[in-house]
Amino acid sequence: MMPEAPPNIRAVLFDYGLVLTGPPDPAAWLQLKQICVSEEAAFHAAYWRYRHDYDRGALNSITYWQAVTRELDPKPRRELSPARIDQLRAADTALWTQPNQPMIDWAARLQRAGIRTGILSNLGDAMEDGVRAHCAWLAAFTHHTFSHRLGIAKPEAAIYLHAAAGLAVPPQQILFIDDREDNIAAARAVGMYAVQYTDHPSFLETMTSSGFAALLDPPAQQ
Repeated sequence: MMPEAPPNIRAVLFDYGLVLTGPPDPAAWLQLKQICVSEEAAFHAAYWRYRHDYDRGALNSITYWQAVTRELDPKPRRELSPARIDQLRAADTALWTQPNQPMIDWAARLQRAGIRTGILSNLGDAMEDGVRAHCAWLAAFTHHTFSHRLGIAKPEAAIYLHAAAGLAVPPQQILFIDDREDNIAAARAVGMYAVQYTDHPSFLETMTSSGFAALLDPPAQQ
């Protein structure tokens, strides 16, 4: 249940994937499967099986893709060369860099209003490099928390507290936006306000019904 909205939210903390970006690019999924010479179900199973370890920094981009391709082909027909790893990294970045423009635009309005904005994302090392290279708008955010740098990931409480410290705002004055229910619950457990993002019309309705309507179009600082 959403708590009563406070009189003052000083920072909005965003998840990256499926909040600031849209659904994964189907063409990039296809390219990844072709590079791995894999069928749909097998590829998705291997891709996600090791993803949390990649996001937490237990695997880097090389060891992550080695694990994925080894599962798909225990006796590889092709060497996982540096060039092939670069192809996988590039396609993986393309997968998760389709902009969700309404949310990017809203973040910009918050920034113009003097409200701090942060990103809290479960993201691997090469993904961070790719995202930073493709998304110039990331530079306008007050603080970035990327999981691989810390060895922890959502929904672990410590990563939310790290993001709050980076914003220099107490959790009780932060609104967190994420697409996953477990991540929303974890944010609330450390004292943040939180709204789940599923699609933009539903998000706007939830923001209004939860008492956060004023944040949707805050006045710009003079």
